Amino acid sequence: MFGKPFVRTLISRSAENRTDRRRFLKAAGAAGLGVVGATYLGVQATSSASATGEAAAAAEAPSDAAVLNFALNLEYLEAEFYSFAVHGRGLPDDITGGVGTQGGVVGGKKVMFHDKTLHQFAKEIAGDEVAHVKFLRGALGEAAVSRPEIDLKDSFTAAAKAAGLISEYQQFDPFASEKNFLLAAYLFEDVGVTAYKGAAPLITNKTFLDAAAGILAAEAYHAATIRTSLFDRDLGDAAAKISNARDALDGPGDDDQGILLGNQANIVPTDNNGICFGRGADRVLNIVYLNPGPVKEGGFFPKGVNGDIVASGGA
Repeated sequence: MFGKPFVRTLISRSAENRTDRRRFLKAAGAAGLGVVGATYLGVQATSSASATGEAAAAAEAPSDAAVLNFALNLEYLEAEFYSFAVHGRGLPDDITGGVGTQGGVVGGKKVMFHDKTLHQFAKEIAGDEVAHVKFLRGALGEAAVSRPEIDLKDSFTAAAKAAGLISEYQQFDPFASEKNFLLAAYLFEDVGVTAYKGAAPLITNKTFLDAAAGILAAEAYHAATIRTSLFDRDLGDAAAKISNARDALDGPGDDDQGILLGNQANIVPTDNNGICFGRGADRVLNIVYLNPGPVKEGGFFPKGVNGDIVASGGA
């Protein structure tokens, strides 16, 4: 896919050392990116004022590794949710360790699927999410963060209350029915798509970007599948409440869209140019922390995420 001249130009601002870069390129190649003859070329120092300014700007930006580790936290969350829903168990221990404090998972159980088609969809998505975890961990090597503590129980109830799906005294079990499963999946999937879209401009290494783009495409397919399933079950009103709740959490603006526009299907949430929007990492964390303020933990990640990108945004 990439020839030697291209690979020789891969210059990243990533904070990892050469061993980490070679590990990523090796993992990416094994996964099908086809990188050949990869060698790292350091950026030569220059005395010009413009080069100094560019170096300073790059130093302030998150490294490629930091961005991918942020994505890994989200993949842990999605993989745990779908794995429990489909298999009744979470991720195996051998793909949850790494840098930072490793946490357990609260909640989670197998969904009693009656719709065979939906069951097949769920199994396929679960397999993809686990594969994303394995790929990112393999690519990052020893730099990969561990799975943080994840709450698949109280967090969903808090989210459902914030969206107005249930009353103050009710509980929301995302694994209790196919309807609940779909609404919970909808909460995650659209956030995942916008997170990868928002992260893309931050990635400078084109090999890293190629991998992220591939995962973004998979997440978009997943989101469309969930949105279509909700539409087929006339769950547009409930989906709209979740969309409004996400908008209320992630700062000013009204970019989030439900599955209906008027009485028509809105499977692909785009602007007038047919382009989907993205969210910065801080706004993504506002949603998964279930808090519109600047915090570092809460919601689905009671003790926060692992890595360098951990703080949500704020008004």
